Amino acid sequence: MFAARVQHVDTVIRPALAEQRWVLCDRFVDATYAYQGGGRGISMDIIAKLEHLMLGDFHADHTLIFDAPARVGLKRVKKRGNQDRFEQEEIDFFERVRQVYRTRALNNSKRYKIIDAAKSLEEVQEEVLRIVKNLVKNNHVQI
Repeated sequence: MFAARVQHVDTVIRPALAEQRWVLCDRFVDATYAYQGGGRGISMDIIAKLEHLMLGDFHADHTLIFDAPARVGLKRVKKRGNQDRFEQEEIDFFERVRQVYRTRALNNSKRYKIIDAAKSLEEVQEEVLRIVKNLVKNNHVQI
C-alpha cells in the first residue's frame, strides 16, 4: 500500500501541488490506519512508522469522512451486486474501521470533517459542497 502511495505522491500529487492545483484522492493514509489497523489488527505504531518512513511529514491537508453505520453501508453495497474482498468482511470488521476513522477525526477536527453519509444523496452532496466552498473561501482560491 505504501509503495503505491509513494509512487502516486511522487508522480501525481506533488507535481499537481507544485502547479498550485487541488488534488482529491478517494483513499489515502487514513484508509491504511482504518482498514489494516482497525479492520485487520495491524499495529497502529507499525503503520505510523511506515507512514513516516515512506512519506515523511507529507499528509492530506483536509480529509472528508463519509460516515454511516456499518449496517447502512453494507446494505448499500449489497444493492450494487458483486462485492470485493473487503466488502465481504463481517460487520465487526466495518465497525472497527469506522471507529478508527471517527477517532482520527475527533482527534483533529481542523483537518477532518465527518459527513453523515446515512443521509440522502442530495443531503450528502449539499454538505460536501458547503465544506468545499468553505475551504475555497478560507484558502482564497477559486474552483
